[in-house]
Amino acid sequence: MTRIVLEVDVNGEELFFVDKDVLALFCGRIRRLVAAGAASARRHPRVALHGFPGGPEAFELIARFCYTDGGRGAAVTAANACVLRCAAEFLDMAAADAPEVGVTSTAAPSLVRMTEKAIEEMPRWPWHTVVDAVKQCQRLVPLADSTGAFDAAVAALVSQMAVPPPAAGDTTPTGSSPESTAFRFSCDTKSSSLSLRGSCISRTWWFEDLVALGPATVERVALELVARGTDHGVVARFLFYYLKCRIAGASAEDKKAMLEASVAVMASLDRSAVSCKGLFGILRIAAPLRLAEACQELLIAMIGRKLDHATLDNLLVPAPSGTASLYDVSMVLRFLAAFLRGGAGDEPARLKKVGRLMDLYLAEVAPDPSLRPAKFLELATTLPAPARDCHDALYRAIDVYFQVHGRLTDEEKMKICGGLSYEKLSPECCKHLARNSEFPTRAAVQALASQHTVLKSIVLREPGQLKPVSPSPPPSTGKRRDGSGVAADDVGGENDGQVILYAGRLDLSLENQNLRSLLDGMHWRVMELEKVCSRMKTQMSKMKQARRGGGGRTARALPRMCS
Repeated sequence: MTRIVLEVDVNGEELFFVDKDVLALFCGRIRRLVAAGAASARRHPRVALHGFPGGPEAFELIARFCYTDGGRGAAVTAANACVLRCAAEFLDMAAADAPEVGVTSTAAPSLVRMTEKAIEEMPRWPWHTVVDAVKQCQRLVPLADSTGAFDAAVAALVSQMAVPPPAAGDTTPTGSSPESTAFRFSCDTKSSSLSLRGSCISRTWWFEDLVALGPATVERVALELVARGTDHGVVARFLFYYLKCRIAGASAEDKKAMLEASVAVMASLDRSAVSCKGLFGILRIAAPLRLAEACQELLIAMIGRKLDHATLDNLLVPAPSGTASLYDVSMVLRFLAAFLRGGAGDEPARLKKVGRLMDLYLAEVAPDPSLRPAKFLELATTLPAPARDCHDALYRAIDVYFQVHGRLTDEEKMKICGGLSYEKLSPECCKHLARNSEFPTRAAVQALASQHTVLKSIVLREPGQLKPVSPSPPPSTGKRRDGSGVAADDVGGENDGQVILYAGRLDLSLENQNLRSLLDGMHWRVMELEKVCSRMKTQMSKMKQARRGGGGRTARALPRMCS
């Protein structure tokens, strides 16, 4: 019987000359390609295999399987099991047909079954062999996915991660020292104390070996770790370590892929497991990369949930290129919205921490001449009232903003002042506001009136526990109220219900005199402004008459507005 030599072009890299009948016996794809080209006039039929998994090396293994005693002598090892499984799928070798018609005693072995049996033993392979199998599978996608080889390799890898590293004196499967790996990681991330170094080594010894994996594979491994109940803190530290080792020197596309894969996994972790500082580091790296919108939303949501752990330096994110602003205020507003969506409004301690942080941020961005009033007002009013016990810092930020933005109208200023709670201003800030020419007159009057109301409420609060006026301070055994300036004796006297004002504590008569003088001053200021307006109207009427009568004479300049 004449044998037909078949030319096989593998990925355009190498040309093989094989027996057509031998390969067609095992490979359904070869049979179909030969049948399709049967009418060709070529002396040797030729087929081209584009995208063959494993390249010429894998095809040579397949040919050896077909030629060696009907496939019985082929050796499937841990090193080639995954690639042979994918190559068998590509060539449609799944069917275990008889090698020849009429032969019923024995059947040709199935390469698919042989490779699958080897893959089932993968959890018992040495660590470095499993790592190599995972690296191999990431180059064989999508066939590695469709055959299940990739899932099996990742599962075997994760199952071995839970095993403690080798005992002291031994080496890790890859030859790297787990102690040195953990030490480098601990020092680089500043994440653990020396007392925890032993436990860190036992849980992170595998970090260094997985750094070479691709972003999609790292995401796959990390999600498998989470599904198996691995400590979320360990998973988060691994992702940050992976980024730290791989980001430097990577291309923009690779950086983008690594960040998106890491953020996708971190979003599924507990809030306490992910470092706030690390998230802001990702944000700064991602700024010029234009991550996918869904990834950006996940990152902002995670930062928002951790906003009470942020610092002022974290929030000073530079504005996008092409904008006149110094800082990205819109990004901070998105952080605040995510923080409140996470239910932080029901946690007073976290809310107050963010309130103090926002006061610092407002003071930092207030001098920005490009910051629009609407943005500043939104920054000042986004947090609910319980976030601030005192509005002194907010007042100082508004004062700076008014000084820098001198062209604001009184209406715009009053809108911004609407974010102030005058009752939460200290007396010193209230007095400063009343004398501050940058603030509208209405704001000053409202502040003084609210302070008067506060003082009146202090005087009238619990009148039955107050003592009559005494020229001398009360004895040290007397009961006092912290910060109120009102004191009451432990034992009630005959004149209960009258107010006592101790010298040096709270002299309400003096406070009332000061408030009265401030109100008089404001009244005088309003009268002066009315006089100036009247003079301006008179000057304007004279100018109009002069223009009508004098023709081309130059009008006199208007008087300057007194401040």
